[in-house]
Amino acid sequence: MSPVPLSVLDLVPLTSGSDAATALHRTVRLARSAEEFGYRRYWLAEHHLNPGVAGSSPALVIQAVAQATSRIRVGSGAVLLGHRTPLSVVEEFGILDAFFPGRIDLGLGRSGRPRVGAPPGGPVQAAPEPGEGTFTDEGLYVPPRFTGLAKLLHSPRFQRQLELLQQPGARTPPYADQLAELLDLLAGTSPGARAVPGTDADVEVWVLGSSGGESAELAGARGLPFAANYHVSPGTVLDAVEAYRAAFKPSRGRDEPYVVVSADVVVGEDDAAARELAAGYAPWVRSIRGGEGAIPYPTPEEARRHPWTDEDRELVRDRVDTQFVGAPATVAEQLTVLQRATGADELLVTTITHDHGDRVRSYELLAREWGLI
Repeated sequence: MSPVPLSVLDLVPLTSGSDAATALHRTVRLARSAEEFGYRRYWLAEHHLNPGVAGSSPALVIQAVAQATSRIRVGSGAVLLGHRTPLSVVEEFGILDAFFPGRIDLGLGRSGRPRVGAPPGGPVQAAPEPGEGTFTDEGLYVPPRFTGLAKLLHSPRFQRQLELLQQPGARTPPYADQLAELLDLLAGTSPGARAVPGTDADVEVWVLGSSGGESAELAGARGLPFAANYHVSPGTVLDAVEAYRAAFKPSRGRDEPYVVVSADVVVGEDDAAARELAAGYAPWVRSIRGGEGAIPYPTPEEARRHPWTDEDRELVRDRVDTQFVGAPATVAEQLTVLQRATGADELLVTTITHDHGDRVRSYELLAREWGLI
């Protein structure tokens, strides 16, 4: 079986000792390299109030990346609809399509706003005992589901983020209604409204999701392509792709389901070198899961000085155990297992290392092993 296409997900990470301007310029340089290496698309994530992440406005970064490249598709992974209106998103991406026709992906997410009736903040639920989790017939490790989301969403940083991203008293409509309005605006079927630019824009709309819930079901029901996050929620990736395929109905733009699955990857010249490059990952994930927001990505030396508690280790265990780290052949085999277990039509690779050259090299080594170059 020929390998499926590979694409890139970039959070625009800051590393310790650097700043946001450096991170943004590095993103543009990495995108040029990704295009040269043969990756299919380059997606930019949306995050806010994170000391170690500069990707707060996907549309603006997409413009910079698309301007610096010529062939690779560029898009959002994802725009968070809970923080804006469908019209504003359609107009922004209509402008991008006008400048870069046929190259823009519009990936959509719900946003992290807790659902009505979500449990209040409090201690993280008891973590599973070490060693729990399952392996699929293909050999993919599926860890226990992360159970600390309620505490994360009710952290002071996240609550402040919600205050700053919405006007006082603003009400976020149901996600299904927002998605329907956005699609109507793009198609020119929204009553009494025509987005200029935006209506009839040649953008490819995606839905991103981490579980088998509303996002997966809506993507399927609307006949849209779907992106499932193994790198964020490895314990629910199979539920997500199964729910999407079960709900899928052919649409005007797509006859069959199409799934991209993400993975966190670090490739080195050999397994030991890759493990050294990935040393900062655990404390970086701990900062996110702990509620304070992503820290600037540490050096291996800084990571080794990080004080760990048993609670910290349990907090990040599912993410650390499912990061693909190793020599090119090692990681290619792990990605092949992920593709076979999920039936992914495409894989979305996200890589962070402290040194930018090592990050570019990781993508290059993987591309060569995968046969993109």
